[in-house]
Amino acid sequence: MNTIHVAGGVGVADTAMASYDAALADANLHNYNLVAVSSVIPAEATVRAVETVPDLGPAGNALTVVEARRTVGPSDEVDFREGGRSGAEDAADKRAPRRRPNVAAGLGWATGPGPGIFYEVTGEDSESVRDRIHAGLDAGSSLRDWELTGRETRVEAAIPEPDRYTTAVVIAAYGESESVL
Repeated sequence: MNTIHVAGGVGVADTAMASYDAALADANLHNYNLVAVSSVIPAEATVRAVETVPDLGPAGNALTVVEARRTVGPSDEVDFREGGRSGAEDAADKRAPRRRPNVAAGLGWATGPGPGIFYEVTGEDSESVRDRIHAGLDAGSSLRDWELTGRETRVEAAIPEPDRYTTAVVIAAYGESESVL
């Protein structure tokens, strides 16, 4: 039976791509060419949460994945007020404090005796990411005539460092890697 490994990581670096690479390294997925697929889990697969993904083949191979990824950089800011607000604002609202967002990425999965589904979410805090994962799994489950009784989630989150990029990833890696040549 094929195993899908779910791992996460956080990376901090001077560029967005370098922070993404560091987050992949944190999960031991930095030496593969990642090939994204939609979120269906094959019936014959076993999903296993791990701290880091084991060796899945030679560096440079293609690896099929479902990925949740969020990167925050030095110039990213959001309203301090919860949820922000659009439209007309009075002068006092325009002076509201601003903050750098947190970085969070999460992946949830629902399985049963047959196929299953993954659901990916990113955001600014672990709790809202988890809530949205559960809502997404509910919606995805209601679209299918599958018995999806087993549910799990994995969320990675960090507080960004000033003047650097921070990336959080959670990745489901399908089976072994394959040669791209």
